[in-house]
Amino acid sequence: MSSKTHYLRIFAGLIILACCGALMVFATAFLYISPKLPSIEALKDTQLQTPLRIFSADGKLLGEFGEKRRSPISIQEVPELFIDAFLAAEDDHFYTHRGVDISGLLRAASQLVTSGSIQSGGSTITMQVAKNYFLSQERTFTRKFTEIFLAIEIERALSKGDILELYLNKIFLGNHAYGIEAAAQVYYGKPIRELNLAQMAMIAGLPKAPSAYNPVANPSRAKVRRDWILGRMLSLGYISDTDYKDAMLEPISAKAHGTQFDVDAPYVAEMVRLNMLKRFGRSAYEEGYTVITTVKATLQETANKSLVDGVIEYDTRHGYRGAERQWVLPAEIDPENRRDLSQKLEEIGNIGPWHPALVLEVAEKSASILLSGELQTTLEWEHGLAKTVRYISEDRVSYAAESASELLKAGDVIRVKMSSTSPRHWELSQLPKVQSALVSLDADSGAILSLVGGYNYQRSAFNRVTQAERQPGSNFKPFIYTAALDNGFTPATIINDAPIVFDDDALGNTWRPSNDNGRFNGPMRLRQALYLSRNLVSIRVLRDLGIGKAINYVGRFGFDPSKLPRDLSLALGSHSLTPLDIVSGYAVFANGGYKISPYLIDRIIDRDGNTIYRADPDIVCRSCIEEDSAQALRSVEADTLDDIISAGDDALQPRLAKRVLNEEVAFLIDSILQDVITRGTGRKALVLERGDAAGKTGTTNGPTDAWFSGYSGGIVTSTWVGFDQNLNLGRREYGGSVALPIWIDYMREALKDRPERQLKQPDSIISVRIDPDTGSLAHPGQSNAIFEYFRTDNAPSEDPNQATNPYGPGSDDPIEIF
Repeated sequence: MSSKTHYLRIFAGLIILACCGALMVFATAFLYISPKLPSIEALKDTQLQTPLRIFSADGKLLGEFGEKRRSPISIQEVPELFIDAFLAAEDDHFYTHRGVDISGLLRAASQLVTSGSIQSGGSTITMQVAKNYFLSQERTFTRKFTEIFLAIEIERALSKGDILELYLNKIFLGNHAYGIEAAAQVYYGKPIRELNLAQMAMIAGLPKAPSAYNPVANPSRAKVRRDWILGRMLSLGYISDTDYKDAMLEPISAKAHGTQFDVDAPYVAEMVRLNMLKRFGRSAYEEGYTVITTVKATLQETANKSLVDGVIEYDTRHGYRGAERQWVLPAEIDPENRRDLSQKLEEIGNIGPWHPALVLEVAEKSASILLSGELQTTLEWEHGLAKTVRYISEDRVSYAAESASELLKAGDVIRVKMSSTSPRHWELSQLPKVQSALVSLDADSGAILSLVGGYNYQRSAFNRVTQAERQPGSNFKPFIYTAALDNGFTPATIINDAPIVFDDDALGNTWRPSNDNGRFNGPMRLRQALYLSRNLVSIRVLRDLGIGKAINYVGRFGFDPSKLPRDLSLALGSHSLTPLDIVSGYAVFANGGYKISPYLIDRIIDRDGNTIYRADPDIVCRSCIEEDSAQALRSVEADTLDDIISAGDDALQPRLAKRVLNEEVAFLIDSILQDVITRGTGRKALVLERGDAAGKTGTTNGPTDAWFSGYSGGIVTSTWVGFDQNLNLGRREYGGSVALPIWIDYMREALKDRPERQLKQPDSIISVRIDPDTGSLAHPGQSNAIFEYFRTDNAPSEDPNQATNPYGPGSDDPIEIF
């Protein structure tokens, strides 16, 4: 036997021994690990951590909460080219192996022997699924064997498509993105179906090392990885040469994208988040719940704009307060300095429409400014500077500036915003100190249609709709007057608008209330007193009605009687309420006398598409023959109930709202509140040209709070403006000048395509000609006579034995004439 043959036999023997040894090791590992393997059946029912998502009633994304950004998709939704990119990068033998790629494992073993350390795991996509779903990230032989055995079992239990779907939805791809759909949104701000080949290859390169190949943090290294994957796709025949060349020329377009919301509604989203956290605890962020709110996307956008425009209008009226800060400018602004200054502006950040800017140079009628992104532009005199006044106090401003140097100097860090009249130009602005809130309801159901808790959530997360308890002032008067109308008063009752002094320990000994303009009109009708918002008449009405009776009565509007002051200041709205409290009360006026409760969450859907909660509000019936019948069905406008009642066997039987005002009183107070618009403090709202518009202004002492609450077409809305620190708004600022313009801008859009909705005049209400000065029945032929509504049981009569006393119940004369 030759020596060569001898050595070959020895070598063959060693190979056999190695194989036997490897087989024994493999068998031993299998016997040891196999009993501990988890059930592969769990993969079929796997529940991926999916964030909480919040939508408007019309399907627009309002918010998302959760540590992991993930949007699970089915394998059928993944473009074939995207799958090819992952196969080229991770496992080009995926469709031919049965869970384990022997050549890959041998390559990994060879690297371990030659380098002395683990270079790669030789893992297939199936093995990565096993690791991601069942195992830790530790790099040990035991874990590797477990991974191999699990992969084999997975291949037996699941189809290739199922395995790919699990893999593509689970993998971590950097920047809190889990799964390819989330990665497409994080890096490119669009769904995977809209990505081009180069972008798909970029994402496919991330699983190997999400941090190292992150195209945002390390674009050059990410490009190398992307180009390698494109080359692999070409060599494997997945793409053509033309596709390859075109993709190689694509620039790196990835950048960090936050979650793209369809509508800006952070206060709404936060309210829902807190509600869900209370319901489900921390699992609310992980279990893939979808919340459908009652908010209408278009109305929310309108509310946002109306509120910001109103705040800017007020802030501009009170003058420019000066720069936010001062920077020392370098002697020469070269490209490097410009980049550094621009970066500092980037760190300050935009807040809403207000962008930080640095004044570089000031000329007579212009100023050169630098914005983030190294954008240098000019503030021009005719675009915002010419009419700018400077703030002196809340009651005083300077004359309009005559030169730019009166307003600005080099080194000022200021705020600018795009001009509303010339969109290509920037204009001087500032972050407002005043705040505002708006909330709008469907008057028949209480569904919240829009809600804005402040002019910018980034600036302040404090929700002024639900958390800010402020004095409503005259905004509260309609509730007192309604109590009076239900207790013997009529719209024609005469009450004296004259000075009055009280000695009351509860009010600080001597109290001398006055009207906001300091004037007194003498005897006047109750209707006039409300639409002209006369404080002294309101106090006299409350005193005659009785404080205890009034407090008990207004409780039917949803106000907590225990929180209301038991003194005459109640008539002036001296207590504290939230805008949500107020708008809920006004809904009773808007719907004809029914108590509804505001609600925001229409339904909650689990990850499987099952509705696990559906709102069941009390809704006003508008076509019930017997309004108290428990079996009566309600009929309201279709868009009101779209998200409350669904067709099918599980459709809800909605409940009747409880009537809290009789129809006569509801009709009378509605008529008076309409006069607030046509002839009172809300006349600016006449621009809406709505015959059914009604509401009431409100202004508190200082003034510190400005309100307008009103309704039309079945929508009821409250707006509030004030300072969080209770500072004065300015002596010429009222609800009609500050809050009402916001209400008008919002309602102008909200009421489009909504028909007018007048309350039906009850049979027990009659219209009578009266003397406007006395409230008594007019004489035949009286030239200044007017018509007034009365209930038939207290209308003025020609019969002196039946005539109603125009001076109020139990009075012989006008209340407190002198």
